[in-house]
This record gives sequence, C-alpha cells and structure tokens, in this order.
Amino acid sequence: MADLELFAEQEQRIRFTSFAHEDALAVGAHVVELARSRSQTIAVSVWLGEQLVYHGALPGTCADNDGWMARKVATVRRYDKSSQHVMELFGSFGVTAADHRMGVDPLRYAYNGGAFPIRIGATQVGVIVASGVSDRVEHDLVVEALEAHLSLQKENQ
Repeated sequence: MADLELFAEQEQRIRFTSFAHEDALAVGAHVVELARSRSQTIAVSVWLGEQLVYHGALPGTCADNDGWMARKVATVRRYDKSSQHVMELFGSFGVTAADHRMGVDPLRYAYNGGAFPIRIGATQVGVIVASGVSDRVEHDLVVEALEAHLSLQKENQ
C-alpha cells in the first residue's frame, strides 16, 4: 500500500465512539511509555478541542519541540488529516509549508509528521502530536498508541 493510501486508511479506521479526558491521558502516557521503551526522546501533547489535556516531555526535548507541536496541530486542524499525510500529499506536488503558493504562514503551520486527528465518528474532536525524533517515527508512535487505545475500547464495549 502506498503511503498516501496508508495514511488515508489510518484516518478512516482510527475513529472512536467516545474520547474524553481519561482517554487523552491514557494515550499520551502510552506514547511516552513507547518512546521510553525504545530509547527515543519525545514530547507529546493531546488536545481535546482547544484544551490541552496532556503534555509530557522526556529528557532531551526542549521548548522548540513545543513550537513544532503547535504548528503540526494547526496543520491537522486546518486540513483534517494527519500532518504526515499533509506533508506527503503536498510533497508529492513539490509544495512545502514555506511555499507561499499554499497561502499558509510557515510560522503557524508545519508540514511535518507526528500529529494525528482524534475523531468520534467523522468529527474531529482533538489532536495528538509528538515531536523529538523523525517525522515518520513520530507519526507511527501516535498511530500505534491510538490503535492500542481503540482496541482496548472495543474490547471493553
């Protein structure tokens, strides 16, 4: 499966029937746990609407990671796709966030992987984002944590 198809499939499949503060806390903590177990330096945030519900940062991260995360979250909110999907999609057309043809401010948006929409059904209710390693590793970490939580949620229904 090509990457663009994979990202679209992930976004279609990873949808919750409910997602509240406790879910945000659990998923954020799971990303930190996964990163620690792999000796990865990571910062992670989980937003529900406009509220920052979870933020964790392992040693080796800094305020720059927070800035990257804010810009990736803005990208997910604007395009309603994972930031990795947006990066790959626009990259396939030779467009970057710094390319003014897209009409976006590169200081506000980042076309980099690591942010993923949290959806209840088709509605985006939040965003999870990671920063500290490579774009694809960040994307895969948040997807892995979301998939695990979705699986657990389905088992408990």
